[in-house]
Amino acid sequence: MTITNLRVGGIDLVRSSADSVIVLWGAIDASLRGQASGALAGALARNLPIVVDVSQVDFMDSSGGAFIMQLAALGRDEGFSVEFRDPPPVVESLLLLTGRKYAA
Repeated sequence: MTITNLRVGGIDLVRSSADSVIVLWGAIDASLRGQASGALAGALARNLPIVVDVSQVDFMDSSGGAFIMQLAALGRDEGFSVEFRDPPPVVESLLLLTGRKYAA
């Protein structure tokens, strides 16, 4: 029997001393809602700048878009830095809709 990794996307939180990096990869959809909530809660609890690495996203549905918009709005409303790193076209169009600048 062969066991394979069935995950086609994910959201992870990477902690450093300077910031919290939320890494999104693969297909970002409603099935990742729990991972999104956990990463967001963990990042907010640290009270450090947030970097959202979206460079490896290849698909994003409306729930993934809602997560991106929520991150952008929280940064704006709560006054902390949220930087989106290397967005592919699927994410860049959503960021432009939110009016967010991102790191290229």
